Amino acid sequence: MKEKIKKIMIGYLPGFITGLIICGTISVIAATYFPSNQTTYDNTASGLESTNVQDAIDELYGVCFPPSAGDQIIEDGGLEKDPYECRYFFTGANPNNYITFNNEKAGWRIVSVECDGTIKIMSNGNLNPNKYMLWDENGRNNWANSSLMTYVNSNYYNSLTETAKKQMVTYEWSTGAVVENNNDLAGQISDENSRKWRGNIALPTLSEYLRTNSLSNCKTFYSYSSYDVGYSNICGDTTWMAIEDYPWWTLTPNASTSDYVFDVAAYAVIGDNHVDNRYADHFGVRPVLYLSSNVKITGGTGTQSDPYIIE
Repeated sequence: MKEKIKKIMIGYLPGFITGLIICGTISVIAATYFPSNQTTYDNTASGLESTNVQDAIDELYGVCFPPSAGDQIIEDGGLEKDPYECRYFFTGANPNNYITFNNEKAGWRIVSVECDGTIKIMSNGNLNPNKYMLWDENGRNNWANSSLMTYVNSNYYNSLTETAKKQMVTYEWSTGAVVENNNDLAGQISDENSRKWRGNIALPTLSEYLRTNSLSNCKTFYSYSSYDVGYSNICGDTTWMAIEDYPWWTLTPNASTSDYVFDVAAYAVIGDNHVDNRYADHFGVRPVLYLSSNVKITGGTGTQSDPYIIE
């Protein structure tokens, strides 16, 4: 965008120019041979710090066109560029990724910023604290036809505020099945991407849980098998997604069967369970959704006490 603006200005302002650039109440008066970056000028009227035309354009771009929320979050730092896809993840035990959404202050956390500018966020708690939910009442691990998919995209979606709905976008989700104890994270991501579903709300994938870990040794399935012995949970202590209060569902089916889905059990151990829970207690649900690339941050620093605020 910035380069496009520069090219437009170059095309319309050849040779010697005297420009008055106005953005709100800020003005910059410059006189130079465009596009030279060497000539200095008096910039005291603008309140900015640039001393040449090109820098003034850069500064005014930031004033006239504030960055999207995704850009600002990346600029704030604390994210890790994903080596497998064009995404930026918040990793570690407690990064500054809290955000207010649906009038729930710090009730959500940012999973990732996508290269298309959308922001993936995840509820910081169980959808129904006193009522765990089945993944699918009919015993199948196909998200597109599951009872949980229907619930979160109808009953739960309809409970959101109108403002929250406008801040969301429908998105394409990865719902493919992966092989249990797969130590090849790239292959696992590819398997997840092998099946797609389009909708408003879903769950975190198994690979996203692994990728939010700050320890490289904890970014594979085998790591959880070897490190998590009893309540000694090294990998669970190095990702913000882990919670000790209750187990919760992921979006990812187990490829070896048609009725099991991976979950994150109590104390953050990865497991799998029957989708209608004939053999275990019900699991919690942590809804995930995408915010539009058009949202803007109007306040906050991402901490739990001062979460990001968007409009």
